[in-house]
Amino acid sequence: MIASMTGFARHDTEAEGQSLVWELRSVNHRYLDLRIQVPDPFRALEAEVRTLLQRSLGRGKVDAALRVEVPGEEEVIRFDPVRAKALIKTIREIDQMMVNGARVSALDILTWPGIIQRDAPVEVESLRAAVLQGLEAAIADLRAMREAEGDVLHRALETRLDAFKGLVDQLRGRRVAILEEQRQRLRARVAELDLSLDPQRLEQEIALLAQRLDVDEELDRLDGHIAATREILAREEPVGRRLDFLMQEFNREANTLGSKSHDLETTRVAMEMKVLTEQMREQVQNVE
Repeated sequence: MIASMTGFARHDTEAEGQSLVWELRSVNHRYLDLRIQVPDPFRALEAEVRTLLQRSLGRGKVDAALRVEVPGEEEVIRFDPVRAKALIKTIREIDQMMVNGARVSALDILTWPGIIQRDAPVEVESLRAAVLQGLEAAIADLRAMREAEGDVLHRALETRLDAFKGLVDQLRGRRVAILEEQRQRLRARVAELDLSLDPQRLEQEIALLAQRLDVDEELDRLDGHIAATREILAREEPVGRRLDFLMQEFNREANTLGSKSHDLETTRVAMEMKVLTEQMREQVQNVE
């Protein structure tokens, strides 16, 4: 079953009289892009946190933030003014060296390591197991949400694949009629111009026209792409990149059908195929 790359999870764990709050947010991204924010005393756990996230998530831009709170106490934010002033001075010096440097906000300063201070030291090792267990629970919740979103995406893609298959069958069923229409049109044009053509030569021209209008290969490839997409959707692994490649193939075949079209109905079907391809591509962009 496919999974979405969009999701949110929050998990609280009580340990040593403190509340360990994990919040995970993820959006779509070409690769797995992790941004981890933990209080300074817990920075030694960042490698383990990153490993747990990488083991459970295939793609997406993921923000993972840990907060440590003491239940029942009013939260007071204390910062180191000496370190903050030194940081601001350094930022200004660097900004003068740059052209159109990025603006730094007060929030950016507060997130710098060492700026926010705690009244009492934290026993990181005694909280280590609880922190990681809380993260695992938050990841499980995030995965559940992403899989639920993925189920919605799966149904939407299947609906559009059914519609695409219907268009392919429609064109395949009209092949003989299209060729007959073109044959009659060519003969009418010859009669209109009062030309005298050898019947054998006329049939040769009709055969050449039929060859130019032949879309059997394109329709066969589209059938193959539809089957491949359904097979990929059933895999138990991240498949977003494979699906993205297939959307390019769908679009290529629809363009070829449009270029070979000599009647309004085929042109209309080719346009419908392009619309469906774009709708599927938008869905696929959020598949893990």
